[in-house]
Amino acid sequence: MITNNFFKATLLSCAVLFCCASNAQVKGLLQIRAVQGDNVLSWQEGGIGLYRHDTQSDELTLSQGILDFSVDLASSWSAHGVLNANQDPDVGLGFTQAYVKYQPLSNSDYKWHVRVGGFYPLMSLESPDIGWTSPYNYTNSAINSWIGEEVRTVGAEVTIKRPAKRFNSAHSFSVVGATFKGNDPAGTLLSWRGFALHDRQTTFNESIKFAPIAALNEYELRWQANQVLPFEEVDGRFGYYAGVHWDYLKQSQFRVYYYDNNGDPTKVNISSGQYAWDTRFVSAAWLYKFSKKTRLIAQILNGKTAMGGNLLINNAFYSHYVMLSHKENKHRVSLRYDYFKVTDNDTTAFDPNASYGEGLTATWRYDLSKKIQLGIEASALKSFAANRAAINFNERISQQQVMLNAQWRF
Repeated sequence: MITNNFFKATLLSCAVLFCCASNAQVKGLLQIRAVQGDNVLSWQEGGIGLYRHDTQSDELTLSQGILDFSVDLASSWSAHGVLNANQDPDVGLGFTQAYVKYQPLSNSDYKWHVRVGGFYPLMSLESPDIGWTSPYNYTNSAINSWIGEEVRTVGAEVTIKRPAKRFNSAHSFSVVGATFKGNDPAGTLLSWRGFALHDRQTTFNESIKFAPIAALNEYELRWQANQVLPFEEVDGRFGYYAGVHWDYLKQSQFRVYYYDNNGDPTKVNISSGQYAWDTRFVSAAWLYKFSKKTRLIAQILNGKTAMGGNLLINNAFYSHYVMLSHKENKHRVSLRYDYFKVTDNDTTAFDPNASYGEGLTATWRYDLSKKIQLGIEASALKSFAANRAAINFNERISQQQVMLNAQWRF
């Protein structure tokens, strides 16, 4: 309740500041797509499909509606917010980020700033565009699809930076530390659905559906809902993360983070059907520019998650991707390979959580103008999930999709 009230106050404050301020900076993005999906029902509709879209999406749909704003409050203070409109699985509007930033002016060689509110930890090098979107593929990697679903900071973050220019050096370094609440259910989707590939970001106070897993009918899991509220506070404990950024001549960027939501897996909110999961992971991301036109991006995620007394559910998860992207004049072509896996380490026989898969995504984007972009993407993946058999689906499935995208910035 404390976290929900705190965050509602932050949202309201950002909205009031934005409406009242004359110096607000506003950016936006509208993206419409036509999708040729497959007949495996998406997890958004309670199916086992790992794509955002399926045959029910074989029509024009609003894939991204983003309003990104910032307001300068004083010389050192600013407010930021990102509002997302979604059409699937239901029409909705909500914030994915809303925070206040303090960045003091200083003559010191070191720079620092603080963010307070709700925002993404800056683990990803794949999603630097407006509203945490990717300029490379339309479908995010498995890692960042999950982060966009279940991971968000609702708290405070401090960053201290050692800029290269200040030290006449080729190297820049940043150290990041944060504490937060409200991310207790993170790990739910990985355990009962597994990783997925999509670009659907969860707004605050939004729920995410998954297939009607048979294990949830068992007595031991009687309190768990068939959905997850990823940003709910359950156990009253603070989580934390720490990270390091290294930039060499703006040619090579490396980021490594350790995240721990410090969840008490024995705690459950019976009214909402949400457990606190004990979820921790390490993320390492690297971007290397071969030239101004060609770059390589890679990321690895490795972690564990547990829920319930006596390790009722105890899983390890792992994923990596490698992407090559090349820009030539108004064209950008990107190719990405994903691998993902969840390992079931508990002895709860009625609830098998093992899953794995891999995917290949190829994207072409063309800048018709500074504001309008057209693109096409083809993607294929194959996956295995041990819990599909109990709900009368094949454990192994293969999926493909092709999408046409039109994007307008303002």
